[in-house]
Amino acid sequence: MNEERKKKTSKFLSYVLRHHPKLIDLNLDGHGWADVEELITKSKNDSQGFTFEELDEIVQTNSKKRFAFNEDKTKIRASQGHSININLALIEQKPPEFLYHGTSENNAVSILEKGIEKRSRQHVHLSSDRETATSVGMRHGKPVILTISTGKMFEDGIKFYLSENEVWLTDFVDPKYIME
Repeated sequence: MNEERKKKTSKFLSYVLRHHPKLIDLNLDGHGWADVEELITKSKNDSQGFTFEELDEIVQTNSKKRFAFNEDKTKIRASQGHSININLALIEQKPPEFLYHGTSENNAVSILEKGIEKRSRQHVHLSSDRETATSVGMRHGKPVILTISTGKMFEDGIKFYLSENEVWLTDFVDPKYIME
């Protein structure tokens, strides 16, 4: 599978598994899992066809680990970033003292005033390192990296979760925890 096709298919999978399974009439269970055979068949009907081997390659080689199979590879789901209501069965975890949020210069002023909101997603996404936050911020324009005092948030009773692909998740970041 060439890189262009892999990228196109990965974007399609993200859209269907995270935001709009009804596009191909795909059934997700309450935890976001889809039957792999159903996904392959219904994707072909939408002219987005791919084989199991190609799907496996995407799951295994995606640098952000956006997708995960169950143990026997009969089910697949997106690791995080859903705008549809699903339960990823995440376990609350204690975060490191500081995490990072990448955004654009255009959004930074508003975030410093209002905080980081999950908006249409289920959680706010935070990164363990500045490099990842920078690449996230670059998708939206000139990047600004905000340091979040997550240790203090946790002490104050705010819950954190770590997704399968090691993205830190929380519901909201109040401006008082954001350091420039």
